[in-house]
Amino acid sequence: MKYYRFFLHQYLNKSLVIFLGFALVTCLYAPTNAYVLPGPYILKLMTQNLGKAKSLLVSQTLAIHDESPQKIGVELSETLRYVFPETFRSDTLSENGNRIHVLSKGKAVTVIDGKIADESDNRYDRYKDILLFKPREMLKDKLSLLGVDVTVSSLGRFQGKPAYVLGAQYPDETTPQIWLDKDTFRPFRWIMTSKPEQSRENRLEVRYLEWQKFQKTWYPMRIEFFMAGVRVREIHVQNINVNSSFSKELFDIKHLKSLYPQAAPAEQEQGKKDDLNEVQKTIEDFKKLYK
Repeated sequence: MKYYRFFLHQYLNKSLVIFLGFALVTCLYAPTNAYVLPGPYILKLMTQNLGKAKSLLVSQTLAIHDESPQKIGVELSETLRYVFPETFRSDTLSENGNRIHVLSKGKAVTVIDGKIADESDNRYDRYKDILLFKPREMLKDKLSLLGVDVTVSSLGRFQGKPAYVLGAQYPDETTPQIWLDKDTFRPFRWIMTSKPEQSRENRLEVRYLEWQKFQKTWYPMRIEFFMAGVRVREIHVQNINVNSSFSKELFDIKHLKSLYPQAAPAEQEQGKKDDLNEVQKTIEDFKKLYK
């Protein structure tokens, strides 16, 4: 009986160790199998946690890294005006010219060197969309147009940090998706792909970093853009004013078109390039201001 109790005790101890080990492993991998909040609800929490403001005036510097062998980049000052929920303007300035980009009521226009260069936005202008469009339904519609399936959500990890993935099943990164901090619901990563089969080399990834609170509104103080894992441009915010007042003319696209002539067809040809050349096109546009 004495030996029986000894072996029984040893067996139970081993069983307990195995059980605890299994439980530990299960906890480590739980994020991929745990309950996931529905995508629309995640989107609702995101818009709520970003805070409320009528408008924002943002001063920042924009650095564009050249992909050419010379590695010559430009750094410019930029002013952003947000009027929530769907109006936006950016003015990028240099001594010799400026670039104006306006989005208002679903329409967009870009003016470079005093001429209308384009009447749509490019992928590099879209980083502000998840900061601008409110309420949730408006943002949902915008993201759907950009390929993010907000009905799909999962749990994942990025650089060891747990996150909600909106638009994809982790670890799939081949479809458009937005990553949000699991605790704050603030977005920190947006992967943009124009086609599901698009290679990693042709996708744009935006990272929203160093979030700070201004009154009741959160805003990222640093935004980085990556193409094929290479940082191609970055934004550093210097100052933010909440609830500033702006003239409506600043966002009046019809008024802007009356002020600036349409660029000649030869000048517009560059605007018809596909996403493969978008980085270089943007660099060349800004170099015109830098010279």
